[in-house]
Amino acid sequence: MAATAPQPRVGVAVIIQNTEGEIVLGKRRGSHGSGTWALPGGHLEFGETYFACAERETREETGLDVKAVKLVAVTNDVFQELGKHYITLFVTCELKDLHAEPKILEPEKCEGWHWTSWADLKQWAEHHEIESSEWAENRLFLPMRNLIKEYPGIVDMPE
Repeated sequence: MAATAPQPRVGVAVIIQNTEGEIVLGKRRGSHGSGTWALPGGHLEFGETYFACAERETREETGLDVKAVKLVAVTNDVFQELGKHYITLFVTCELKDLHAEPKILEPEKCEGWHWTSWADLKQWAEHHEIESSEWAENRLFLPMRNLIKEYPGIVDMPE
């Protein structure tokens, strides 16, 4: 019997902006993409809507209470060297408490949460391949790089 080829999985990434327009990012730990910056998010569970997934994952990872608003992008993310393939759904969410701050609720999965501007993220993506200490700390997770490459004005777009 032939071995079954790995199947793509569905990931949900959550775009949350604070009152200054910054986006919350966490530095991944203990999984593929360890050491890179990513949005809150995770795997879509069987029978779950992507909005429910976005709200659940955000609450589990950051403690932030959010309301999912809109599916804004989809990326095709192949981690060739790991044999992993994800379709990532990007969902914008609004903070229910505009002054809430993210907490590290899964320290084995995330080193810390930070608010970062979209302009900075675009610059990090542009310099991803540069091997210097200045840029090494600002590597982005593959779905983030693909989002910025394929949808560069997604956060800058008016409602």
